[in-house]
Amino acid sequence: MRNEFHADLDTVSDLLVAMAHQVRAALRQATRALLRADRQAAEAVITGDEEVNRRYREIEERVCDLLARQSPVASDLRAMITALHVAADLERMGDLADHVAKTALRRHPSPAVPAELRPIFIDMDGVADRMAEKITGLLADPDAELAAELDRDDDAMDELHKQLFGVVLGADWPYGVETAIDATMLGRFYERFADHAVSTGEHIVYLITGEPTPTR
Repeated sequence: MRNEFHADLDTVSDLLVAMAHQVRAALRQATRALLRADRQAAEAVITGDEEVNRRYREIEERVCDLLARQSPVASDLRAMITALHVAADLERMGDLADHVAKTALRRHPSPAVPAELRPIFIDMDGVADRMAEKITGLLADPDAELAAELDRDDDAMDELHKQLFGVVLGADWPYGVETAIDATMLGRFYERFADHAVSTGEHIVYLITGEPTPTR
């Protein structure tokens, strides 16, 4: 029975890693759609989000079934609680990539991001991608110190978010209100993607140490 239980936990872990890979790829592809007015890339992200959602539902079902059948305690219970929280964060990260792709699609065939903002969004995508890469590795091989680094990575995203506002709110902004709103919302999507990566890192620290997750 215990072997079966741990095999089921391994399956949940594999599903989480697959979700992490998928949301990382989704944001990269959404950024491509955003910066290159790539309709095909945007549509692929939107279609792929349903697979992220499907994996999320499967993880929920598997964990709830394990809780009902096994009544786990201690580290096993922590693993299951962590899986539910992490799956929720990853599902939301997938939604945020989907939002970026939909913005790109709405503005197609024009680029959704003016030239002045392209370097900021390229850097935002780079920070988000590094954080998503760490999450993928941490889910396969949990490490509390590496997970704690995500909070520092998030500082870089917050700084880019401030830079974005500085450009959009500048007196010489030439693109009007609609583009400013789009840029502001897009910046928020990347910033929230990073926040959910930090949250995932905190849940992984909880898995390893048993310390409660800090309130964000």
